[in-house]
Amino acid sequence: MELKMLQKIGGICAILEALIYILAFIIYGGVLVYPDDNASTAMQLNFLSDNYLTLSILNLTSYVLFGILLAVLVLAIHERLKKYSPTFSTLTSVFGIIWVGLVIASGMIANVGLNSVISTGVKEPENAMIIWSSVNIISEGLGGGNEIVGGIWVLLLSIIALKGRFFSKSLIFLGVIVGIAGVLTVYPLDIFTEIFGISQIIWFIWIGIFMIRKPT
Repeated sequence: MELKMLQKIGGICAILEALIYILAFIIYGGVLVYPDDNASTAMQLNFLSDNYLTLSILNLTSYVLFGILLAVLVLAIHERLKKYSPTFSTLTSVFGIIWVGLVIASGMIANVGLNSVISTGVKEPENAMIIWSSVNIISEGLGGGNEIVGGIWVLLLSIIALKGRFFSKSLIFLGVIVGIAGVLTVYPLDIFTEIFGISQIIWFIWIGIFMIRKPT
């Protein structure tokens, strides 16, 4: 009974993660319009200041909350796969937990950095933007700009699922695509990040429904 409940909770977390992805795409891509590279320092600082609350909530939701939900999903999937392949499943979970830590750290650094930039910008706007640039580099490096660790996690668990026939073949195939796209984000091309993000939305929803409907 406890295992079934964990699987259902993990499935719900997966669906919630997909919704967080969709929300982030909508707000970052359509609602918030960032100043372009040619914008003045004052314009960039005004944008950050005017949207401070929105950006802070987005960082908490898209990174910190996402990471917490991901931790539950990683555990649920590990419990589902460990009987078939204990060692390989443990290795897979290690990558999942590392991804959890990177995502949460990325969001916390972004929020602390945003607060520091706005405070510094009152007296030293140029220094504030240098800080913001550094914060972006660190945040993107940890989890916002590359998805290698997350891609490895999805790829490995898809391989285990294929050997043990734990998921449908279509879901496993999608997982392989997600995993490969995540690993390829090591190259600085937006197309790989976009493929990973969009395909993982579908994967999260699909695996969430699967785990809820078939908890054993």
